[in-house]
Amino acid sequence: MVNVYDRVCNSVSEMPVAGGVKFAFKAMGTLCQVTYASNSRVAGEAFKQATIKWTAEFEARYSRFIPESLISRINAAAGQHWVEVDEVTDRLFSFCHELVFFTGGAFDPTVLPLLRLWNWKSTVPVVPSDAAIQCARALVGWDKVQRRPGAIFLPEAGMGLDLGGVGKECAVDCVVDLAQQHGIADVLVDFGQDVRAAGKPRHIGLEDPQRPGQCWTGVAIKDMAVATSGDYLRCFQINGRRYGHILDPRTGYPANNGCRAVTVIAPSCTVAGILSTTAFILGQHEGIKLIERYFGAEGCILTADSQSQTRRFSGYVTN
Repeated sequence: MVNVYDRVCNSVSEMPVAGGVKFAFKAMGTLCQVTYASNSRVAGEAFKQATIKWTAEFEARYSRFIPESLISRINAAAGQHWVEVDEVTDRLFSFCHELVFFTGGAFDPTVLPLLRLWNWKSTVPVVPSDAAIQCARALVGWDKVQRRPGAIFLPEAGMGLDLGGVGKECAVDCVVDLAQQHGIADVLVDFGQDVRAAGKPRHIGLEDPQRPGQCWTGVAIKDMAVATSGDYLRCFQINGRRYGHILDPRTGYPANNGCRAVTVIAPSCTVAGILSTTAFILGQHEGIKLIERYFGAEGCILTADSQSQTRRFSGYVTN
């Protein structure tokens, strides 16, 4: 925890913005930015310090890249013994359980054995063999996980949890809650372009997957969250086939259905993030159906040559 906290603290910067304060830092492998307005400098500084400390603790607990983290200890104990978890983690796993059921398994936190096979950062990418993928798939499945109040057990050696599809988004929601606990009603939290706004209305630009760095449109939100999932920045091609970084846990292969980006607006960033990734995996038509089934969520799916929206998504579009 000390190393994570020091690393996060060393990355903090602050800058004034119109009508408020903005601070940024690096955590969970991404750029985290928080903009808020407060009548009290003391309350604002307390919120800033609480956010930095809380985020560092969150990463130290849930990152699979930190050997001492809770998630790493759970994974290391696969096939061996139960691991005790705190009440907050218990609730997070219960939420994962609900979303696995809701998405029909397109979202699955036990996908780690498959993620270990694919390396999109390699200078010479390699597609895993069908045999290797099938072996990894045999270790995937939330229904295999055993849980009891305050403890979890992965029953087969080689199983593993990865909260990459839910962790950062959950952190965004928790930081918004932190702001409210410090008496700050007006806040915008942006962790790696997973965003939630509370207080005054905000305008959020949506990046164009055909022209990264530019926006194809914008949405106006108030007390809502926006998350976008896309594979246009992390992908490779072999023999004319494109392999993005969003894996379908049901097949073991990257989603390959023509989707380039999915944006979801929802009451929480956690829900928006899971729905956007899952809709991307399901594809244009089934993805829209999934988003429309979740009360309070709206979304838009972009392919290389088309666009699909839920019925009320256009009500958020600003241009």
